[in-house]
Amino acid sequence: MMMNWNRRQFIGALGTTSLIAGFPGLVFGSAKARVVIVGGGFGGAIAARYLKLYAPGIEVTLLERNKQYISCPMSNEVLAGERNLDSLTFGYAAHAARGVNVVHDEVTAIDAVKKTVMTQGGKNFAYDYLVVAPGIDFDYGAIEGASPEMEKTMLHAWKAGEQTLQLKKQLEAMKNGGLVIITSPRRPYRCPPGPYERAAQMASYFKHHKPKSKVLILDHGDTMPKQALFEESWKQLYPGMIEWVPGNSGGKILRVDQKKRTLVTDMGEQTADIINFVPPQRAGAIAQMAGLTDQSGWCPIDPMTMESTIHKGIYVIGDAAVTNDIPKSAHAAASQAKVVVNAIVAVTSGKPVPKPQYTNACYTVVGPDYGFSIVGIFQPEGGKLVSVKGAGGLSPVGAPAYVRKAEAEYGYSWLKNITTEAFL
Repeated sequence: MMMNWNRRQFIGALGTTSLIAGFPGLVFGSAKARVVIVGGGFGGAIAARYLKLYAPGIEVTLLERNKQYISCPMSNEVLAGERNLDSLTFGYAAHAARGVNVVHDEVTAIDAVKKTVMTQGGKNFAYDYLVVAPGIDFDYGAIEGASPEMEKTMLHAWKAGEQTLQLKKQLEAMKNGGLVIITSPRRPYRCPPGPYERAAQMASYFKHHKPKSKVLILDHGDTMPKQALFEESWKQLYPGMIEWVPGNSGGKILRVDQKKRTLVTDMGEQTADIINFVPPQRAGAIAQMAGLTDQSGWCPIDPMTMESTIHKGIYVIGDAAVTNDIPKSAHAAASQAKVVVNAIVAVTSGKPVPKPQYTNACYTVVGPDYGFSIVGIFQPEGGKLVSVKGAGGLSPVGAPAYVRKAEAEYGYSWLKNITTEAFL
């Protein structure tokens, strides 16, 4: 039965110290099976953890190209100088210690018929069930003139890591009085990092170091999530420093001129000291190569189990999946991972698959001691994942400073909890 929680109850539940929280109809099993997980982000890492915990007889292999994972949530704070990248960097030693076979290699092919996964290192991994958590890839072809070559001069920094540090260096080198353009792509896209939070963190840096500088957001969309909260925070913290141009007012990027280093919109050519070009997005490359995507560029799934509707026995979680009302966030990926764990453990144990319950929480920190959030509960309905009416909600507009400070602290606690759950 779906719990009809309000926002306060939901936030309270997020603070629990029990890592079992978030498992509806928890299923334990003892059957043996081979499960291969492709991708070691929040979704893949949490799936690996709980598969070994609740079904120790299952052989779990985690395939992840990188030896370390860098969290996108809170990575915008690196730009403001509020944290360093090391605080967001995690390894996979805890998974190996729990009995997960951790293999650092790049997946090059998936054979859904033979049920094998091939890697660049020449290895083949047979599976009974496959969990694919490939994250996002960039769809440069969606905008005239755009290409991966842009990353040399117009960083996206949308996958936390080296580009985050390069963008920070660009901010530090920019003159006082300079302009930064951030592009906000068509939806859906991975968030965080989040363009509107990023604008605020850049403005926070400028406020203390280059107060004459400004940020211009050129948006493909006509509205922004948490719009009233963002606009309120910008006005309070960074008056006159952030300008937002929605798509219906000329913010949509029509063309890119890489030679001239300009963006073309209905307002004409736009240029700046720094252009933070965030490309349109689609499911990660391996999902496309494996034929898991549809015409949308994302992976359609059965909302009851997250199983691919194209290839049975393959479950897609995280940013790559078509999840309708659920944002492409770390919290959502973790919630989906738990639904998949329940489904696989139930099927391998001959038990009924429990009705799923999905949750999401997105904490936004726009400056020191200033945060707000949106939370939600979702359920399958009519073949889609939809919001449960009356559950979750937004932080209030006009809240006093102590509330904003508390929400920022909640955000940091959430980050500590989810990174512990995924990697420690």
